[in-house]
Amino acid sequence: MGRYVARRLLLTIPVLLGASFFIFAMVFALPGDPIAALGGDRPLPASVQAQLRDRYNLDDPLIVQYLKYVGGLLQGDFGETFAGRRQVLDIIRERLPVTLRLALTALVIEAVLGILAGLLAGLRRGSYLDNLVLVTTTVIVSIPVFVLGFLAQIVFGLGRPFEFLGLFPIAGIREGWLSYVLPGLVLAGLSLGYVARLTRTSVAENLRSDYIRTARAKGLAPHVVVGKHALRNSLIPVVTYLGVDVGTLMSGAIVTETVFNLPGLGRAAYEGILGQEGALVVGIVTFLILVYILSNLLVDLLYAALDPRIRYE
Repeated sequence: MGRYVARRLLLTIPVLLGASFFIFAMVFALPGDPIAALGGDRPLPASVQAQLRDRYNLDDPLIVQYLKYVGGLLQGDFGETFAGRRQVLDIIRERLPVTLRLALTALVIEAVLGILAGLLAGLRRGSYLDNLVLVTTTVIVSIPVFVLGFLAQIVFGLGRPFEFLGLFPIAGIREGWLSYVLPGLVLAGLSLGYVARLTRTSVAENLRSDYIRTARAKGLAPHVVVGKHALRNSLIPVVTYLGVDVGTLMSGAIVTETVFNLPGLGRAAYEGILGQEGALVVGIVTFLILVYILSNLLVDLLYAALDPRIRYE
């Protein structure tokens, strides 16, 4: 197990370098001059612009800029913004808790509701409940996140039909975890449909397996057959999807955080794109890539807990 983890961690180095270079090159290719934009209507003096370009290595070729950026990363320096000269790492530390709460809320919603709906549909395949789950998940998957977010704001925000519940504040994060319920539900909508369908298919397939028939022939209680045998094996592909989706939820929160005005990493990246803050965008995306890689590693390690036949040598 230890050698497997070490090998996987070593493989993250070329993946992280390749992905970060790809993002860095795209940011480098964006049109416009971020230094000239700092002055607004009053352009900065040419001497000041030259000093700033030299400070941020903007006159260097792409590969030289990237190598200097990687050198800073090895020392824990993610760079600094042009406006305000704030350290990117400080911005990540400040915004990360909001994105983590939103991603965790969305993950819990999609895992609980998705697995529950998929389990009930898989146990009663062909029934009214099964058809209801299929239709509902199809509708949810077909609606883009930004459309679902604006509809949720109109229905639950402006109309406030459930205001007496106090569960849908959307003006900020002053209400604590309750402020993340609605944006978390919107963010989890797409993945929830996939989790429900994946669980349904996996449960229905495992219920027809020989080991399930053997367990029933032994006289085991139905809840033991379903919970201990069928559901446990059915969760392997679901855990795979959920683990990969952790990185997707954090990186895909840019639309949700912007719609619901949540000051997380996604909104910071959006503001960085608008302000041509290349270091901020690259730093946030590089951090999210690292989260994505580590979540995949955690999923692989969970396989052994779910399926005793899987061992890492």
